[in-house]
Amino acid sequence: MHGWLQTTLVVAVVVGLHVPLGDHLARVLDGDRHTRAERLLYRFCGVDPHREQDWRHYLTALLAFSAAGVVALFALFTLQGRLPWSTGHPGMPWRLALHTAVSFTTNTSWQNYVAEDTTGHLAVMAGLGTQAFASAAVGICVALALIRGLVRRDTDHLGNFWVDLIRTLFRVLLPLAVVTGLVFIALGVPQNLDAPQSVTTVTGGPQSLPGGPVGSWESIKLMSGDGGGFFNASSAHPFENPSAWSHALSVVLMLLIPTALLRTYGRLVGSTRQGWTLLGVAGALFTLLAVAGSAAQGTAGGTVPQAVGGPYEGTETRIGVAGSTLFALAATASADGASGASYDSFTAFGGGVLLSAMMLGEIAPGGTGSGLYGLLVAVLVAVFIGGLMVGRTPEYLGKRLGHHEIRYVALYTLVAPATILLSAALALALGHGRSSMGEPGPHGLTELVYAYTSGVVSNGSAMAGFNGATDFHHLLMSAVMLLGRYLPMVFLLALAGRLARGRSTATTAGTLRTTGVTFVALATGVALLSALLNHLPVLSLGPLAEGLR
Repeated sequence: MHGWLQTTLVVAVVVGLHVPLGDHLARVLDGDRHTRAERLLYRFCGVDPHREQDWRHYLTALLAFSAAGVVALFALFTLQGRLPWSTGHPGMPWRLALHTAVSFTTNTSWQNYVAEDTTGHLAVMAGLGTQAFASAAVGICVALALIRGLVRRDTDHLGNFWVDLIRTLFRVLLPLAVVTGLVFIALGVPQNLDAPQSVTTVTGGPQSLPGGPVGSWESIKLMSGDGGGFFNASSAHPFENPSAWSHALSVVLMLLIPTALLRTYGRLVGSTRQGWTLLGVAGALFTLLAVAGSAAQGTAGGTVPQAVGGPYEGTETRIGVAGSTLFALAATASADGASGASYDSFTAFGGGVLLSAMMLGEIAPGGTGSGLYGLLVAVLVAVFIGGLMVGRTPEYLGKRLGHHEIRYVALYTLVAPATILLSAALALALGHGRSSMGEPGPHGLTELVYAYTSGVVSNGSAMAGFNGATDFHHLLMSAVMLLGRYLPMVFLLALAGRLARGRSTATTAGTLRTTGVTFVALATGVALLSALLNHLPVLSLGPLAEGLR
């Protein structure tokens, strides 16, 4: 009951806030008005804000910006020891620096290092912090371009990437990060530039207490879907998550912007019912995950788990089993990946639920921007199937979905499962996957597949028993993070460009309705089938086999 009360409260807050925030996002992200500060920034950067781009130019600008982010982060990490505020940390080895630079630029935030022992304050603020804002903004930009492709007619223009980027950064992410960062600091999260301090514990032994700009980092890491921990324990560390209030705020922030963007979508397409429909799909999926996860963690077998009410091993005891489960579901159903407990200590079925939440494509409600366009792809697949069932050419928002459009949708849908399974198979075939497992057997396979799933779908969470800190995994995971993040964007922007060139078709009695309970059920079923059936064999060999054994 305690767990369900927490979940109900968090969901109620998120749903209540998503309407005003989503309406605000629709106002500030659309239109032709530019502030004076934005006009000065455009002039300084040589950007013409009134010149729109077709999908190829939009994609080129996006990839160039992301490539510059990888290069800048790589240089910062390798040269860290020569820079101020390094707090005594040397530069990273180049393979680790490359992996970390790719990870945070792609909004994955996979950390193959102990955070407080590896990165100084400058690396966190100027490097990881900057990319937490930038990578989240890139996802929102792609979602905006896809929305324009759906609502525009007879044009090649999808907007201007640089305008979308700057508006998202300065009108949305930065103000929200400032406000929520102050709340975290008020709740007890430290915010300073101090070096680690040596103290004497109650038992008389020495202990080093690290400080740093934790409060400002905590807000953007949760809100942007970045999820990387300032400390190795991430949000299970009392400095990052000191109380029940900060815990509840953390869960709300992970779900808030992805959910608000569903309302923004309804406003921008001129039909709030479309936004409520997407919210219904995301809500149904999250409810299924919550029921399955709570059942797996609350009814675990064994004398001790039954006596204490759940598997407490690896759980943050201040939060408890129910709170840790809710945090984990929010982190994997979104693209955040922050950790409020040890995910490797979850039950076999509980870990399988977290893995399944990522394998859905993180669309319940998903990542910042990526959740919206992932849900729209699931809706387009549902429209295509529904259109075939009623014997009509599939249509969505007055746009016909022909074989060219469905080809891009299919390619997008196949990127994640193909990359996950091929990379895990390659690691096993070459022996590096088996040697990195925390233990042999089904659980070790789950650890490996979990690692590459979180890398491909930009989640970044991990089962700690898996050792990814090897040259092989640094390089392979860097490649799969790039493929998993940017290859779907290529297909989405190509789809948006083709949709924008299309013309409207008249709505008739035979047109499939894309709102209402029936369509929510259809889209939810399609999302479950298209995502999980691709992964059913590996789920059977991993968490299902372990749980049944």
